[in-house]
Amino acid sequence: ILRRLVLANNALIGTIPSQLGQLQGAAVLLTGNSFDDSSTAPLSLCIEEFDLASDTQLCPVERNALSDFYDATKGPEWTDDTNWLDEYESYCNWHGVTCDEDKNVTKLELANNGLSGRLRKSIGDLTSIKVLDLSDNDIKGSIPTEVGLLSELNYLRLSYNSFTGTAPRVLGALTKLQLLHLQSNRITGMPIMTQLDMSKYNKSTFVTDC
Repeated sequence: ILRRLVLANNALIGTIPSQLGQLQGAAVLLTGNSFDDSSTAPLSLCIEEFDLASDTQLCPVERNALSDFYDATKGPEWTDDTNWLDEYESYCNWHGVTCDEDKNVTKLELANNGLSGRLRKSIGDLTSIKVLDLSDNDIKGSIPTEVGLLSELNYLRLSYNSFTGTAPRVLGALTKLQLLHLQSNRITGMPIMTQLDMSKYNKSTFVTDC
């Protein structure tokens, strides 16, 4: 069984082959080559033991976060998962994902798309996101506190799922939040949401069962 593949400090060029990502459990060392700066490394390689995994050009943080999100919410069972986990396709072209010109994820809209499983803390790596709509699915467990890291968030819709536990207090620190829908879950203990302007938006701006 291959445990370590050392191709560092050679004159390799072009795109990193996707086959390297299939070497599960093997460390892949590619430092010191001249791969194409305009392309990313294959997704499967970035989530394995790869010496260039910290290079955000080759392995974008948000792509890794979305990959983890897909795994956590049982992506293969989604209604539509077009382009998700494609080795080279830009994550900005994955179904439900919208990016700005700098390839920062600004929207993740997957309402009524057959999601289940749970949300993981990696959701907090989508630091430029403005719209997160996962309503009308069957996501379980608690809302991770890492949602509080999404400082640019304007719209958060997690309604009609199976979330449980206490709503994270960090929701109250999301100063740009304009709309929050959490109804039809089993969530308790809502934080004070002073940032929601009820005069500008209507009473449906903040909706919860609690």
